[in-house]
Amino acid sequence: MNALIEQISAELEASSDEKTRLSGRRFFKEEIRLHGVKSASVSSICKEYLKLVKADSKEEIFGLCEELFQTGYFEESIIACNWAESQSKYFTPGDFELFKRWIDTYVSNWATCDVFCNHTMGNFIEMYPSFLAQLKRFTKSPNRWMRRAAAVSLIVPARKGLFLQDILEIADSLLHDRDDLVQKGYGWMLKVASQKHQQVILNFVVARRATMPRTALRYAIEKMPKDLKLIAMEKIRVDDPSSHN
Repeated sequence: MNALIEQISAELEASSDEKTRLSGRRFFKEEIRLHGVKSASVSSICKEYLKLVKADSKEEIFGLCEELFQTGYFEESIIACNWAESQSKYFTPGDFELFKRWIDTYVSNWATCDVFCNHTMGNFIEMYPSFLAQLKRFTKSPNRWMRRAAAVSLIVPARKGLFLQDILEIADSLLHDRDDLVQKGYGWMLKVASQKHQQVILNFVVARRATMPRTALRYAIEKMPKDLKLIAMEKIRVDDPSSHN
């Protein structure tokens, strides 16, 4: 392992405490390896060490990101996500396959998925929208994090009103996904898109409300006015077991 990565891991461990580690685990259903470092401290360590490598090439920094991911610790993965994003202005089309492999290989929880995809993947897709077709293929992956990534990679573009048709296609592709974290992912994407395209998202939800999972539906309409929420939920059957979740 690169000496710098060892140094980062050692500093994270020195900054850890059992209370933070135990409370951090409550945010995740899956097993997660945590040092137990408060997010503000992780951010500080991330920035401190990024200054030491800022003169390195994108390829060298991506190599360090790979090593950070390989540690298997949550805190290192968050640093890797932020370091990858720091290279946004240097992204090239060839980086897509690397980012895809990182998601498929190293992402093992919703938080790492969201930090990496909201920013690094979101920036990449804005720069190279021709890759939207490949992003849509993530929806067919057996890996739940790849499927969530298909949606949450468009959160930041959705905030800007971008890629509406692609957002709807991804939501349709994931519509009946049984994984609640995937449902929450595409529901979140729809919710953000609704802030620029409220009527389109309302129409989308109304047309699918009979079969759309309640988890996704609730997320999608969360920012809508109360009267529109009532319209969106009006025809869900009261005998639908999912309505009691």
